[in-house]
Amino acid sequence: MKALELTHLDEQGRAHMVDVGHKSVTAREAVARAEVRMRVETLRLIAEGNVAKGDVLAVARVAGIMAAKRTYELIPLCHPLPISFAGVEFEMREEVSVGVIAIETTVRTSAQTGVEMEALTAASVAALTIYDMCKAADRAMRITDVRLARKKGGKSGEIVLE
Repeated sequence: MKALELTHLDEQGRAHMVDVGHKSVTAREAVARAEVRMRVETLRLIAEGNVAKGDVLAVARVAGIMAAKRTYELIPLCHPLPISFAGVEFEMREEVSVGVIAIETTVRTSAQTGVEMEALTAASVAALTIYDMCKAADRAMRITDVRLARKKGGKSGEIVLE
């Protein structure tokens, strides 16, 4: 069994940016997910377009796309990448006494390293934007289940976590 390797630490345990110069440029894609849980009444306000700050999902979509493009400015050891696509989709559903907005982000590039962090950042910022735009109506909202769902490309090929 191979020992766990933390690629962002050097032999002395110091943080450093991984050198990807030797890697091949390949098509890469990552999909991330998150959920925002809220009162059913809050979900209905969003669905009906009655949130005072405006179209919640439109703003959250743009925020998520912007976040994907600027991940390297937020996460200290991330590489700046030429993002070829960043998309944010939402699914609204009512569960037993709770409203849920499920977020799914997809980010693609052709580069020497993957876009998992960009997809995760997009999902997180989209969720934070929903929270920000609706907090006056629902202080009990929760952001949950931020996770990588799948990735493909590069040496590791396709990984499905869902």
